[in-house]
Amino acid sequence: MHPIVIAALLFSVAATATAASNDAAALAGFKASFRDKNEATVDRLEQSEAQRLCTQDAQRPLKPAQRKQIEQQAQASVRYPADGNYLGDWKEGEKIAQNGRGMQSSDPKGTVAGGNCYACHQVDKKEIAFGNIGPSLYQYGKLRGGATPDILKYTWAKIYNSHSAQACSVMPRFGAAGILTEQQIRDVMALLLAPESPVNQ
Repeated sequence: MHPIVIAALLFSVAATATAASNDAAALAGFKASFRDKNEATVDRLEQSEAQRLCTQDAQRPLKPAQRKQIEQQAQASVRYPADGNYLGDWKEGEKIAQNGRGMQSSDPKGTVAGGNCYACHQVDKKEIAFGNIGPSLYQYGKLRGGATPDILKYTWAKIYNSHSAQACSVMPRFGAAGILTEQQIRDVMALLLAPESPVNQ
């Protein structure tokens, strides 16, 4: 092998090692600057394997096989309702969608988390304050033909672990991360899919 090629390879390896060392030092410094406070705990800084890969994706796009693997692993993590009951109370679901509290340092211990759905989505047409990071969910069930078995399973999985439907989705993993309880997810499901919900009017 040509000496110039060897030198270039050695430089590349050294640069990669230096970058990895710098990344590790930066991460250690970052973690050291945080502490547990009320509902916000330092363990949330630990990334899952999917989150680690998705962080790298911004600089080095993932291969299709990697994306598929993330989605399959996320799908395997989804816990569906054991009793087969996917729908709760849409009125409670609306409260959860409006609630941005939970898992923050300003929240006292034991604060029940909300979904804060309106931060990213339009949900009920009457609500004028909503974000647009995610798609509109207005008429979610109506546009999909109602609460069919396939839609129930897809929607539950998307809320439980959003990576199951789209690798590197920015939507929180409400079930997998323990943000919402099973009953809360049922209530949000009812908000999205119940025919009488204002979402589907």
